[in-house]
Amino acid sequence: MTALRITDLVFRWPRQAQICLDIARFELAAGERVFLHGASGSGKSTLLGLLGGVALPQQGRIELLGTDITRLGSRDRDRFRADHIGFLFQQFNLLPWLPALDNVLLPCTFSARRRERAGADPRAEAERMLRHLDLDTASWRKPAGELSVGQQQRVAAARALIGRPEILIADEPTSALDAERQQVFIDLLLQESAAVGAALVFVSHDQRLAGHFDRSIALHDISTAMAEQPE
Repeated sequence: MTALRITDLVFRWPRQAQICLDIARFELAAGERVFLHGASGSGKSTLLGLLGGVALPQQGRIELLGTDITRLGSRDRDRFRADHIGFLFQQFNLLPWLPALDNVLLPCTFSARRRERAGADPRAEAERMLRHLDLDTASWRKPAGELSVGQQQRVAAARALIGRPEILIADEPTSALDAERQQVFIDLLLQESAAVGAALVFVSHDQRLAGHFDRSIALHDISTAMAEQPE
């Protein structure tokens, strides 16, 4: 089964003549873990935004789990993203006033499908994931803004993974960590994504991490356009 298929994609930013991304074809199999790297400003985060349906290309197809999301309206893209995609951001994007456990449960609030796939008791599943990600129970009910960077990272990973999303997208999630913590987190992320059977697109400029993944791909190998844009 193919989790992701891109065909003849062209994207340029508004009021920009230069093309930012030009991808003739790219595929990702279900359960496959891909390391995507490229220079800052090369379009990595732009591509992730397109995969999440946050932005739309000027032409081409982006098929996720057999659905061409470029043909969906804004509301349907939002619903598809909530149901099928787990995001792990560089800045984590947690709600700082909300307890860690409730942050993890947010996808189950916005998506009935994720809530159903989390099992009979989503809260118990959230607790299991936090425990497995080595977050001590005393931290579960603390506001996320009071947690350390490493703790917030684990909360963000659990939030991305809960409800067994078929596609997991991670955008520079280890950039704030030292080498030892990077290694521990990568191992946990790969283990958990494998457990839920998610295809993983992991974006980073740190090519030392590439050996942990099934494939390592440079963005310039799949896109003929390399426009400089802030990411």
